[in-house]
Amino acid sequence: MSRGPDVTVTGLGLVTAAGDTEATWAAVREGRATARRDPELRDLPVSLSCRADLADTVPRKGLTPRADPCARMGLTAVAQALERAKLDPGDWDPARVAVVTGCSLGGMHSARTAAARFAADGPTSVSPYFLTGYLINMVSATIALQLGVRGPVLNVATACASGATALGTARDLLTADKCDIALVCGADAAVTPAIVTGFAQLGALSDQGSRPFDTARDGFVIAEGAGALILERPEHAAARSAPHLARLIGYGATTDAHHLVAPHPEGREAERALRTALAEAGIGLGEVGHVNAHGTSTPRGDAVEAGVLARVFPHRPPVTSAKGTLGHTLGAAGAIEAALTVLALREDIVPPVAGLREPDPAFAIDLVTASSRQQETSVAVSNSFGFGGHNAVVVLAKA
Repeated sequence: MSRGPDVTVTGLGLVTAAGDTEATWAAVREGRATARRDPELRDLPVSLSCRADLADTVPRKGLTPRADPCARMGLTAVAQALERAKLDPGDWDPARVAVVTGCSLGGMHSARTAAARFAADGPTSVSPYFLTGYLINMVSATIALQLGVRGPVLNVATACASGATALGTARDLLTADKCDIALVCGADAAVTPAIVTGFAQLGALSDQGSRPFDTARDGFVIAEGAGALILERPEHAAARSAPHLARLIGYGATTDAHHLVAPHPEGREAERALRTALAEAGIGLGEVGHVNAHGTSTPRGDAVEAGVLARVFPHRPPVTSAKGTLGHTLGAAGAIEAALTVLALREDIVPPVAGLREPDPAFAIDLVTASSRQQETSVAVSNSFGFGGHNAVVVLAKA
């Protein structure tokens, strides 16, 4: 496969249980877990979560307090990314700007409130703002409305691969000349009793902690948050002397067609997505300096991913996972972890896997433990996989 066109990453922003971009990066770099016992989940079999603090979200003109936390966090991450990109919406052509969000569940807090009111006091008690908080497209719509964007605006939903799928979709819009700037945001805020119960009933959650690739791993810790990246066509970024944080040089997406929630036991399509992204990037396997793994801390998922990485990368690049620190932010994870990969490339470090005490001896991969590893790296891979068999891989390179 010939090398695909690059796009430039000019800004990024984060909202997580650790805080804003700087606080999140510090926690990930230090391998500091953010999971806490959640009072709202105290009556459930699983009470751990990584809940973001909405006090950290910025108020915006016209954005009412009724906006769902998912939209508020997404808009806050985008605001941080715009500041870092030195982009003023007043200076751009709004018809040449796109918004692509990755959100897997929509406004679950809005849904919870509406359901409780309906059950207690009937239909007339449900807020007219219910649907504008709940619908899955409302993160992208809110960002577009707040910033006056009139180009393509859409949401993609590929479960926990949504944030990475959004990056690939935005890249395609840019390279097809449908826009000059793409505001990409992954966001999910689903730490509610019903959603936590659903994941617990599937046996996917841990009440002990997130321990990716550990022998004692027993599930993920549910989290919420948002990650935003500003992508631009290289010539557009150069013309305005924009910051060049990194380049998105490859993307691959496949589907297992195997099971609604379980990955294919051999990871065939996950491997194909990875190899497709690498081929599109036009690089040799040995050029990959580190991997930001999906690494959810589930027994089966981590085993499948470790097998894929061992087969694809015989040189065993260092492997990390941010979910030991931040928990699993569902549809936001791919965007959050891509932003963290950009920061890792810029600082020439590979963060440790928080919670990893005893790496599973069955895994033939080089896991980063205890503390960050300093190493010069030019190219890194970020994996994202989701229920439904969705696989999305992005390859990022230094600017």
